[in-house]
Amino acid sequence: MAPKNTNIIEAKNLVKKFGDLAALDGIDLAIKEKEVFGLLGPNGAGKTTFINVLLGLLKQTSGVVYINGLDNTKHIEEIKESIGMMTQETVVEPELTARQNLTLFAELYHVPANMLEKRVNDALKEADLVKFADVKAGTFSGGMKRRLELVKSMIHNPPILILDEPTTGLDIQNRSQLWERIKELNKAGVTIILTTQYLEEADVLCDRIAIIDHGKIKAMGTASELKAMVGTGNVLEIVAKADDISDIVKILKKYNVEAQVKGDKITAALGKDSSKTFTKITNSIEDDKIQVLAISAHLPTLDDVFMKLTGSQIRDSTSAATDSRAKMWRGGR
Repeated sequence: MAPKNTNIIEAKNLVKKFGDLAALDGIDLAIKEKEVFGLLGPNGAGKTTFINVLLGLLKQTSGVVYINGLDNTKHIEEIKESIGMMTQETVVEPELTARQNLTLFAELYHVPANMLEKRVNDALKEADLVKFADVKAGTFSGGMKRRLELVKSMIHNPPILILDEPTTGLDIQNRSQLWERIKELNKAGVTIILTTQYLEEADVLCDRIAIIDHGKIKAMGTASELKAMVGTGNVLEIVAKADDISDIVKILKKYNVEAQVKGDKITAALGKDSSKTFTKITNSIEDDKIQVLAISAHLPTLDDVFMKLTGSQIRDSTSAATDSRAKMWRGGR
């Protein structure tokens, strides 16, 4: 057993290979007890593989993982009991009522019979579904289903909750409501691992964030620490026609500004004297009679960090991987 400390999850030199492909390539990661930890990365980065190793759905090739002090190669059944999982796919039984959905899942997690009714009633209150307790879940709105999915994943009171893109497809109001519930769970002492395609969500909810790409951790820290990696000052964004991109990049080089190009969009950190540099660049573009479609400057965001580290903007995780994990996790219970 790993020594007791404030880390509820520890991965050391974690490797998972599929043939010659290393989906996880020496991951060193420690998640603290009672924190919200964000895991961000493009498709194929290793997020899904890492989560599947935590859940015991995949065995690592090498390296060690401790969850709540337990070695995941020796105590996986105990570990499963300590984790709740909310997949991107809403896994509720449409022909069952909200109460029946919760009761079924509570029984699968071996919630004691003398606690089951109270646990289900408490979950209905937390999800604001008391009035709809005996209504079939298939008739619920998207927001109601997600709230039911969240409390269902917590019905056995696990200390760890994995949220895989929990607000995908929700409108702003329902997303905001789910954010508040996630914050409440965390305040109650639940450790949360969050994957999301909304970088604003990670910025608002996460204590720390790891960016993973090609099976490696590219950066890890608070949102502020990650944003500082982009550089000081504002970030320049220019949208232009393809024929003009190279000319604009040359102008930026003239002012020692390093550009990143993605399609018709150029981004660049302007440095300490952002305002002066911005003015010089715009004047040069005008002098050279280059027509840009849009130009702006803003403070660094997580999207800028993501672009710098991975060379792309964050995009949807593949639904096939999420659906597969949902089915495996359901079957494993």
